[in-house]
Amino acid sequence: MAYEDFQQNALVTRYDDIYLVAGARTPFADYNGVLRDVNPIDLGIFAARALFERSGIPAAQVQSVVAGNMAQAGFDAYYLPRHIGLYAGVPATAPAMLATRICGTGFETILQAANQIALGSAQVVLAVGTESMSRNPVAAYTHRAGFRMGQIEFKDFLWEAFTDPATRQGMGNTAENVAVRYGLTREEVDAYAAQTFARANAAWDSGYFDDEVAPVSNAEFALEGYQSRFLKLADRQTLFARDEHVKPTPLETLQKLKPAFKGVQTGGNSSAIVDGAAAVLVASGDFVRANGLKPLARIVAGASAGVPPEIMGMGPAPAIRAVLAKAGLTLADVGRVEINEAFSAQYLGCERELGLDRERANTRGGAVAIGHPLGASGMRLTHTVSRQLHLDDQQFGIASACVGGGQGMAILVERA
Repeated sequence: MAYEDFQQNALVTRYDDIYLVAGARTPFADYNGVLRDVNPIDLGIFAARALFERSGIPAAQVQSVVAGNMAQAGFDAYYLPRHIGLYAGVPATAPAMLATRICGTGFETILQAANQIALGSAQVVLAVGTESMSRNPVAAYTHRAGFRMGQIEFKDFLWEAFTDPATRQGMGNTAENVAVRYGLTREEVDAYAAQTFARANAAWDSGYFDDEVAPVSNAEFALEGYQSRFLKLADRQTLFARDEHVKPTPLETLQKLKPAFKGVQTGGNSSAIVDGAAAVLVASGDFVRANGLKPLARIVAGASAGVPPEIMGMGPAPAIRAVLAKAGLTLADVGRVEINEAFSAQYLGCERELGLDRERANTRGGAVAIGHPLGASGMRLTHTVSRQLHLDDQQFGIASACVGGGQGMAILVERA
């Protein structure tokens, strides 16, 4: 099956007069780092509160909450979307729902919010993506009826989740399949990773992330009449202000690392495992105009596409082509593109398949440097590409990601 077929079968929606108004995120912390003890609900609350504080838009105006999260990293996980909304100050009358699509979860929350507005169900929706990779449980699924001698089986949920049981391949192995398909060398893959580290460091040093990232401090989230929630940083830290994995990482350092999957991928040129959360506000044009708001971008279209699981990293290619076709545009019309770097080889495969100019892609660094908290990545990518349209004087931008199991998602935005 050709990529044209994947594109033709994609689910695509075009939107009119719906906007990404504002956004904020936490810094992303390394696996078992300073956020290791924080419930993803509390990460989401912090990001949402930062969004309202920075935008000046009252939480009381929100009519619906859509939250995204993959791993149930707390015993209260069932309540995640509802409690994020309530403790962020959203009225109790605003309903909440959970959206999941593995690596595309952040995109799905935004598109579900846009769908609610398009259907006339709401005018303004809070969308939050949150993930604690560190708090993925060690779990057992078959012991509620008791244990048999020698058959006690607890497994690391995070480790097991990285393998697709349909193909019996880990996500890293699917990136190796892409590397083989496109003839990618270890040198090319390491060089790309070095570039994305350099771009992320330069973006932080230039102050680019100051308007995107809200420093996290220990906090109490009070809700009148109910139990308070708390956020406490690990290691006696009182402030966490910068993406923890973004650090000077030259090519020479990357070249010394051993392959992780018997090919081109290593721990240094693969996405960082991190904890963090992001939030955006999605609103109708009527709400924007009535409140005199200056949104970041208009949401033009969104797409989800399927590809064979063994090359899951190529999902962005048909998804991006699908949103462009729906909008009547070509890739040449798009000034900024963000493709989630699950693996460097996976990004490079998409770059080659699309004929993408790297000077327009991931210009402030990507997930290899910044990290990939599953439920939040799509939201980070969409928010950051929307910001870049203003800073870099571009009209259109695309945010996209591959999705474990063989999918791709993309959102097309236009500078507002």
